[in-house]
Amino acid sequence: MSIKLYISLFFIFFCSSLTSFAQNTEELYSQARTAAFESKNYTLAKQLAKSAIQKSPDYLDIRIFLGRLYTWDKQIDSARMVFQQVIQQKADVEDVYIAYANLEFWNDNSEKALILSNQGLSYFPSSVELAILKAKFLNDLNKWAEADQVISEVINMHPKQTEARALAARIRENSSANRIGVNYGFVSFDKQFADPWHLTSLDYSRQTSIGSIIGRINYANRFNSHGVQYEVDAYPRLSDTFMAYISAGYSPNLGVFPQTRAGFSLYANLPKSYEAEAGFRYLQFGDNTWIYTASLGKYVKSFWFNLRTYLTPSSGQVGQSFTFTTRYYVGGTDDFLSLGLSTGLSPDDQRNVVLINASSYKFQSNGLTLAYRRSIKSFHVINLKAGWTNQEYQKDTRGNFIELGVGYIRRF
Repeated sequence: MSIKLYISLFFIFFCSSLTSFAQNTEELYSQARTAAFESKNYTLAKQLAKSAIQKSPDYLDIRIFLGRLYTWDKQIDSARMVFQQVIQQKADVEDVYIAYANLEFWNDNSEKALILSNQGLSYFPSSVELAILKAKFLNDLNKWAEADQVISEVINMHPKQTEARALAARIRENSSANRIGVNYGFVSFDKQFADPWHLTSLDYSRQTSIGSIIGRINYANRFNSHGVQYEVDAYPRLSDTFMAYISAGYSPNLGVFPQTRAGFSLYANLPKSYEAEAGFRYLQFGDNTWIYTASLGKYVKSFWFNLRTYLTPSSGQVGQSFTFTTRYYVGGTDDFLSLGLSTGLSPDDQRNVVLINASSYKFQSNGLTLAYRRSIKSFHVINLKAGWTNQEYQKDTRGNFIELGVGYIRRF
């Protein structure tokens, strides 16, 4: 047999071995992923991943996956060791910093997670996922101004990044320790009332270590009467996922405002940029009115969608109100156009609150609202609103009213 023939046979055998070797590695990796994601069998997945690593020690994707498996199986020290081995072997692998930083964050070590995200960004400065993680860690460390700067840069570069926009909405509320807001609303009726309504509010918000606290004074001129209402709202953070809303209000001018009001909701930031809320509102006009509310929101690229319902049990019946709201973001968190479609009366709207009671709440009402919100140099925010509502204010008798509103917020 000639030397050329020996060389050819050796080359064919060598290539076939490499192909078989690679195929076996990929098959083991695929089987490990199937065991983890479909069967939730992390023990089998780890065994398969280790077998694949023995065949291909330099296949770093499998090593990182093994680290994730240890993370999910609460074997934190083993996960850290795997991620550190990958970084020692090859420092410029984006996915290892994402996996390692998430491991530390999930185990209440946001300082270490921030260090890892910065380390990853030094190799991959354009990484959207690492930048979002950095903003999340800064937010958790109460470094809200830095978090706002990071997430704003992501949104400016990638305006349709859904996860970034959902996170930015939470960070922006925390980014300034103080906020003052003033709002004015004008409501004109074609039939129901001869005189227009004037509604004004002044509020001050302070960011604390547990969440924001807001004090508010409302003034109204309606039914040819004047009145004021005093309110306090709080948004305590319960965890990275949950936040509460607690509200209480009092007015000495019953009729213009309810004498007392209260509210509570639990908010949840869910995976895939979903938001959910459930809670109640209480109003006292002489009689007690309990209203239950729930909502579901979702960020999709530059849009935010929200569907909310209010349910009011009374006299063996349940009054219902539904509101669908969508926002289209034209810039940062405070720059959007909004469209709202509603049926029924919302107790969270000062325009409606005196009309809600056991009898009138069941009347038919349909409305449309357009709004525009714009930030100026981040610290100044203006709001403009226009709305139309067709409302049944007596049985089989309808009227229209138009609302115009303007507001200003100053952060500092």
